This record gives sequence, C-alpha cells and structure tokens, in this order.
Amino acid sequence: MATVGLYGIAFGLVDNDQKLITGTGKGLGTDGLYVVGRADLGGKTANITGLSGTPVKKYGFNRVQAVDVPMAEPSVALDINDLNFEIKQQIKGMINDQKGGYTDQGIQAHVAMLITTQTLDRMHFVYYGFGDGILSESGANLQTDTNAQQDADDALTYTALTTDAFNGAPYKLYSDLDSAFDKANMYSEVFGGYVLTPTPASTTTTTTR
Repeated sequence: MATVGLYGIAFGLVDNDQKLITGTGKGLGTDGLYVVGRADLGGKTANITGLSGTPVKKYGFNRVQAVDVPMAEPSVALDINDLNFEIKQQIKGMINDQKGGYTDQGIQAHVAMLITTQTLDRMHFVYYGFGDGILSESGANLQTDTNAQQDADDALTYTALTTDAFNGAPYKLYSDLDSAFDKANMYSEVFGGYVLTPTPASTTTTTTR
C-alpha cells in the first residue's frame, strides 16, 4: 500500500516507566503532548529506516538452510521547518540554566513520537508510533544569505527504543483502514497512558429570515 505526504508529527516526553510526563515545565505542555503545527511551519520530511533487520543467511551442507532476521532498529531523520525553540531543547534533553542558556550534560530525554501520513486517495490515515526513543541533533549548517535567504531547518534524528506497550517492539503501525482501529487506544499506547479528548461533533445553525 502506498502513502502520500507527511500529515503530522507529535511528541511527548515519557518517564522511566514509559508513562507520559505532563505539566508545564516538566512535560511538553499541560497535557504532555506537542503537535508540530503551523507555528512551526510544519514538517518537511520524516525518513524512517530500519523497520526490519538485515537478514542473515545460515549455511549448512553448502546451501542456505535458513535466514535469521534480527529485530527492527528504527531511526527517523526529521526535518522540521521551524520547530519551537524551547520544545526542541526539551526533546533533545538540553539543560536550561534559567538564564537563557542550554547545555548538553549527557542527560537523555525519552521521547514518544507519532508520525502520520495518508493513503493515496487521502481518505484514510497511516500512523507510525514510537513509544520511546532518543532525539539528537548532530550539527547545524549555517550559511550566509546571498541573493536568496539561506534557512537552516531543524534536522533531528530519532533513535527508537523498545516499548512495553508494543510487547517489546520498537514501533507499531496503525491505520483507520482496519475496521477495528481505535484512535484513543493508539494515543494511549504510543504516549504512555494519554487520554485522547473526543473531538466535538460540528453543528450547523440555520437562520430563517
């Protein structure tokens, strides 16, 4: 099945028990989630690799007798146009000195992440859920402006860890193409117990003149 586009990215900090951390100053906001949105100018790419291990052939009697497939070790190369500065430092595990400065003290933040794409007809959604992982930023390529503005996007690498809610798997695939799809359950699994608030049904008021 093919997919099209990058529809959404959401982050949440999780604790040692892979439970969502909530509250301003601790989590990524009151409910613990940060959804990349228009203020961040959206996400450009989420290149997911390592969804399956590299097969290793087993030889015996001069033939290939079996193939071992190691556990998946996913990583995601993210490119976000203008990610919120404070959120970016939090998900990287940077320490705030409360004076406007941030340092890397080797303390890793554990981050849950949900990436959303769509089916080709844009009628359904496909989700890649990661219940625990580490985000890192390897560099910053700063360039002088010429006759064109030279932007330096927020390029981050996500390394997935195993997740208890996924029975020890490092990621879980979801889609509303499955008739049993439960969006609230997905959010709870990916974001360590998060309770999804139902979207109120829209109402239309007709005024008679």
